[in-house]
Amino acid sequence: MAGPKRSVAEFAAGAAVLIATAGFMAYAAANTGRGIGSGTTLSARFDNVGAIGSGADVRIGGVKVGSVVGTSIDAKSFQAVVRFTVQPDIRLPDDSSATISTGGLLGGSFLSLTPGGTDKILGEGGVITITQSASNLEDLLGKFIFNVGSLADATQKTLDQNQARPPP
Repeated sequence: MAGPKRSVAEFAAGAAVLIATAGFMAYAAANTGRGIGSGTTLSARFDNVGAIGSGADVRIGGVKVGSVVGTSIDAKSFQAVVRFTVQPDIRLPDDSSATISTGGLLGGSFLSLTPGGTDKILGEGGVITITQSASNLEDLLGKFIFNVGSLADATQKTLDQNQARPPP
């Protein structure tokens, strides 16, 4: 009779694991804002979204108010489209703006929203049209190096001209 007792114990352990998993998933969905039907889904169009992807934070004033749902390409305009949700209590005016930002040199990307000032509120499926694309660190470094190189060339040219002049 050791067999049936073992089966009951295994069943009870399996059921406990399933219940704990379901409880953890419900807790995670409630505390991350990723539950079904949680919030308003909006989108914004960018020329460059950098490394932002699903699950990235959506923030207002540095405070998380939602999550990025996904990114895609508009087949007509070839712009990158970022779809995201915001908490149900966040009501964004239709002249709000969106910027793709990073949390420092090694930080991840997030979507930063700046609420506008009009009375018209974006509803489900609304599109934010005022956007600023992600800054590419490599491009910024390239511009900096180019500018430093140009400055060094100009300085050397000035020094050469001054050395070529006879003393007064």
